[in-house]
Amino acid sequence: MIPLFQTPMSELAAAAAADVLSSGQIGQGAKVAEFERRLAEQIGNPRVATVSSATAGLHLALHLVTGGVGRGHDPDGEVLTTPLTMEATNWAILANGLRIRWVDIDPATLNVDLDDLARKISPRTRAIMVVHFAGYPVDLDRLDAILDEAETRFGFRPTVIEDAAHGWGATYQGRPLGTHGNVTVFSFQAVKHLTTGDGGLVVLPNDELWERARLLRWFGVDRTADRLRNPPDVTEWGFKFHMTDINAAIGLANLEWSGQVVARHRANAAFYDRELADVPGLQLTERRPDRESSYWIYPMKVDRRDAFMKRMDDAGVMVSNVHERNDLHTTVRDYAALLPGLDRVARNIVCVPVGSWVTDEQREHIVATIREGW
Repeated sequence: MIPLFQTPMSELAAAAAADVLSSGQIGQGAKVAEFERRLAEQIGNPRVATVSSATAGLHLALHLVTGGVGRGHDPDGEVLTTPLTMEATNWAILANGLRIRWVDIDPATLNVDLDDLARKISPRTRAIMVVHFAGYPVDLDRLDAILDEAETRFGFRPTVIEDAAHGWGATYQGRPLGTHGNVTVFSFQAVKHLTTGDGGLVVLPNDELWERARLLRWFGVDRTADRLRNPPDVTEWGFKFHMTDINAAIGLANLEWSGQVVARHRANAAFYDRELADVPGLQLTERRPDRESSYWIYPMKVDRRDAFMKRMDDAGVMVSNVHERNDLHTTVRDYAALLPGLDRVARNIVCVPVGSWVTDEQREHIVATIREGW
């Protein structure tokens, strides 16, 4: 069976983790600091804060930009968000005591429908969550223009949180995600392009948010202070969301290699783009020259998805839609909304293996199987 996911792990990672385990310093320490320096250099933004997971990063990001006021103090506060994502994106909204307002998706990109988003910004909007689905960047220039319009209309500019869990290595207008003036959260979970075993990264647009993020990921305590001679005062309570040196060591071992991982994802995706463009009953997602996807997954829209999935399973190819729509869960039924774009494609989305482990022979087998029909 050709797997849909594998863990991309450098041969150097085991020794790097072992060195930390024998060092006596396994919590947040020198390796985390080194990893953050390297990540900042690669992204091109010095304001980075590693965390224990992307889920923790999303929770922290929302807490930062809403001031932590959602916990019973702002019952009408809403966050605009997409239902086509991992539940972690939207459960972070609920964890901050805020209301979800669903925004439809664009069937061409599977990203948020920016026209629908523009219509739904209101005085109740506290933040906007956008997901770069499969690693394909949202149109951030159009989003910025929408925020300009909202500021003119309502007198405030909602903060955007980019969920870039799929998007390590992706670029928009030639610049990496995390450099476009929004809060951006990356995932370093087990099967992402860059893995630390589990972990995440919050990238901040200004020094104030960056300093708060670094404090609040560890209870609000200043870890650089001399706690014996001059115990630091906690002026804002925080969380236990920090990364450990064990995870950072794994990340450092994988960091340079992650460029090769992303490159192979892109090469496999380009092959599929060429070979599957004219297959009856199958639609590819949008490609624009102003953005470069990381292709963490390769989503398509197919007719008769159940038959397609059975055909691929019979051929030894693991496929899945990867993420179920979040809006149908019982826990969020109070936020139900009409989402015609999502309704149109949700039952057709399926992903085929595209990762760095997929060989030339395997991708040719995948294409040949699809072209034979289902």
